Amino acid sequence: MILTGLLLGAALGFVMQRGRFCVTGAFRDVWIARRTRWLTAFFVVIAIQSAGVFALQSAGVLTLPTSNLALPAVLVGSLLFGVGIVLAGGCATGTYYRSGEGLVGSWIALGLYALFASVMKNGALAGVNEEFRAQRVEASTLHDTLGVSPWVLVVVLLAGTGAAVWWHLSRRKKVAQLPARYTGLRHWLFEKPWDPFVTAVLVAVLAIAAYPLSFATGRESGLGITTPSANIVSFLVTGEVDFARSWSVLLVLGILVGSYAAAKGAGEFKVRVPDARTTVRAIAGGTLMGVGAAWAGGCTIGNSMVQTAQLSFQGWLALLFTFLGVGLGARLFISSHRRTGALTSPATTAAPQPARV
Repeated sequence: MILTGLLLGAALGFVMQRGRFCVTGAFRDVWIARRTRWLTAFFVVIAIQSAGVFALQSAGVLTLPTSNLALPAVLVGSLLFGVGIVLAGGCATGTYYRSGEGLVGSWIALGLYALFASVMKNGALAGVNEEFRAQRVEASTLHDTLGVSPWVLVVVLLAGTGAAVWWHLSRRKKVAQLPARYTGLRHWLFEKPWDPFVTAVLVAVLAIAAYPLSFATGRESGLGITTPSANIVSFLVTGEVDFARSWSVLLVLGILVGSYAAAKGAGEFKVRVPDARTTVRAIAGGTLMGVGAAWAGGCTIGNSMVQTAQLSFQGWLALLFTFLGVGLGARLFISSHRRTGALTSPATTAAPQPARV
């Protein structure tokens, strides 16, 4: 049954690589270019997933677990994580799928992210992490606090997101494209650029599917990246099979498999070695990602995409402070370098890439 994690992860990695779906770029576009198209696509994932997960709960397929809010840890951790993903050049899943494309800088960031998440969750700093996260307030979900049905907030979320999508579609301009080299399915899968909103719908469907598949193995959660990444390192260090024998570990390994297949099919796989500046940033970024995600209780997937869909305080506060962290990181490491002309190498992963997120 846990093999469904590998299959779902492969599908997720394929879709994210071909759709260029990375939350870092969605947030960064707002701060650097004042563009909200990819941010809107991200909210499409949250809104559709929220409707799906509460439909599953209403049908009795699952019951969403709740817990009180580790407020200081979520705020500080999410801010650090936001800065870290700017330095690393991608969020957790973005770093995974870019690793599948052959970016050595992403390999470095991913390794440090998994290592420090393991140190914080299972290693020498586990006590520090647990003590920080033990500082909690009595707040769990938005709808419980407001005393309303979750469907009230789901409808508001769907309506607001739908209006934003309509606004973007009504202002879409036609872009000239190169003549197609392929025909049929190969053209649609590997050559034609994927629309952000179509990509978002596909990611949302996969995110919804993760719930029953994961619950069936005894893991009562949706998509998650940080804990399985930490568990892979813990397994490699300790040899304890229990760390690796899980649906979520196969999920993140599947992302690598799917993104590699997508990049290879599109002719985008190439081993690219970063320059010294990018390497240092990848090391710093991966470290901040691991520490920040452990404190926050999740990354841009586990918190900003999954917990938000469950209407939890943790998810929405993490989303806000990760967004602020990206803004801080963009100001410190992108805007200032653009003014001084320091970012001249196309290999610099933290440089803005308007066509990609």
